[in-house]
Amino acid sequence: MSEKRKRNKTLTVRLTEKEYIQIRRNAKKAQKSITDYIVALSNELPIKISEDVKPLLIELKRIGNNLNQIAMKINSGAFDSYNFCDVVEQQKKIYEQLYEIARKG
Repeated sequence: MSEKRKRNKTLTVRLTEKEYIQIRRNAKKAQKSITDYIVALSNELPIKISEDVKPLLIELKRIGNNLNQIAMKINSGAFDSYNFCDVVEQQKKIYEQLYEIARKG
């Protein structure tokens, strides 16, 4: 940063003692002031914005509700057995989609 910047804004951050010591130690290792170190980190780290996962979470909740209802019926003796393969497969698909979204960021 060859051009001089006028730093006229203040940012207050609350840290634990351990976090503060770690940041101060890392800034010293990088031979930077704490401000320069934090600014450099904020410019280097990419911000990952994932797609909206709300529809998948809603579907997962619905499946969980269905599983609870099925378990209640089985426990009450309404029927003896149920093939859960379809339910498990659908749940696996949703978990895989959530995993892909989280992995891509």
